[in-house]
Amino acid sequence: MRVSTRGDYAVRALLSLALHASERPTSVKEIAERTNLPQPYLEQILLAVKGAGLVLSKRGVGGGYVLARPANEITLAQILGAVDGPLTTLVTEHDHCEGHCVLQEVWVSVGEEMRLHLDATTLADLVERTILGHAATPVRDS
Repeated sequence: MRVSTRGDYAVRALLSLALHASERPTSVKEIAERTNLPQPYLEQILLAVKGAGLVLSKRGVGGGYVLARPANEITLAQILGAVDGPLTTLVTEHDHCEGHCVLQEVWVSVGEEMRLHLDATTLADLVERTILGHAATPVRDS
């Protein structure tokens, strides 16, 4: 399993909204400036996460985006799924060659652990880690 550029950008954009949470919508331009992401690409990504119900938008003067739910209710898995589709493991077929079955079990297990971690990690967790510092919050055990 691999996190795409779209997935990375989507998480960064929503983390920015969570870090600067307010009742006032945040413009795409402002999010792009804060995150150093390309605005045209960011607009496409925000439309995808809006379609998944993760953000709300307001058009016109003073328009922009806000999180649709509290940051502790939005997981990394939901964000990545909104822009890249369902999370899947890299290995899906059984080959009957030496050692392959054992390796496949390892890859599937790694994919499942990653999926569990992404399901358990919320934007609120990332906000806390950002505010306290990267090393201040240990990675959770499953």
